[in-house]
Amino acid sequence: MKLLIEILLAIFLHPIVWVLCVINIVGRADMGGLSKVLWIIITFFWGIGPILYVLLGKGAFW
Repeated sequence: MKLLIEILLAIFLHPIVWVLCVINIVGRADMGGLSKVLWIIITFFWGIGPILYVLLGKGAFW
């Protein structure tokens, strides 16, 4: 259920979700600097970026 809510948020409220992703990415200790920068760039793309981060990057919005 949480995944469905995150996908809907990523599609309709992208600017808010992008900020939440960036906060989550910056706070992660298991990622290196280059991968953090790449994920921030990827999550910038409307709709699909945050969804990819949640599914492939083992991330979360909250």
